[in-house]
Amino acid sequence: MSTTTTSGAALSQAATSPLRQAWPVLLGLLVLYVPTFYDLLTGLWSTEEQAHGPMILLLSAWLIYRKWPQMLQASEGKSTSLAGWPLFICALLLYIVGRSQSILIFEIGSFILLLAAIFLLMRGGSALKVLWFPFFFMLFMIPLPGTLVSVLTLPMKMAVSYVTEHILFWAGYPIARTGVILQIGQYQLLVADACAGLQTLLTLEALGLFYLNVVRHTSAFRNVALAILIVPISFTANVIRVIVLTLITYHLGDEAGQGFLHGFAGLVLFVSALLLIIGVDSLLQCIVKSKSPKPAQPV
Repeated sequence: MSTTTTSGAALSQAATSPLRQAWPVLLGLLVLYVPTFYDLLTGLWSTEEQAHGPMILLLSAWLIYRKWPQMLQASEGKSTSLAGWPLFICALLLYIVGRSQSILIFEIGSFILLLAAIFLLMRGGSALKVLWFPFFFMLFMIPLPGTLVSVLTLPMKMAVSYVTEHILFWAGYPIARTGVILQIGQYQLLVADACAGLQTLLTLEALGLFYLNVVRHTSAFRNVALAILIVPISFTANVIRVIVLTLITYHLGDEAGQGFLHGFAGLVLFVSALLLIIGVDSLLQCIVKSKSPKPAQPV
């Protein structure tokens, strides 16, 4: 009993000692980026298109916390990397330019680079090998240029509007479409970027990749197939959301469709996407099991 307690205390001390050594660095990060994240929470991240930003940040922090013991074990006794210094300087320059010129891509990107540089300087390249997915996952909270989003979003909105129109028309509803405007009964609905845009697709893609990282299947076919199928799953979830909003507006009126139930439809988007991911994953599991060789029967 005493041996187990001693080893547990030693492991806990080993896990917390890097944090004690790095508290000046953590304090510096807070000084630099607390104003940045405050501005994001009260500005860009409060919009419907970028509301996934805080979720990505919190999930990334949880992934780092989850991998922390493994990172410490992998980097124990390994040399640190001097490549962290050029990355550190580059990140600081990006922060200065981004903060002074209000370029959010630079400002948020500098946070990821600076964090990676600190791990390189304090724990070496082995630490980043263990934590590669949390850093990759944080890229989804960087807002894309508006021109790129506009160019890629319009075809997606057209496709979602087209599928929604045909499904509801097949179900017997009086619906017609002009571009991305749906006319159902006496109501007109514009399919907005938040309902079927590129940012929504990226958010659902991030959700799917997070699910893959947490469940960690041993089958390469299952992982690759699910990662590819996340794109049509995201499209289907967007269609479900637009259908729900259209039906709410048709049956309950325009105020219900644009009020509280509009936010509820956003919840429907993520729940339906998650259920579709789990359902497709279960189907892939059945396919993998059916293709796996059966053990030979004893004679």
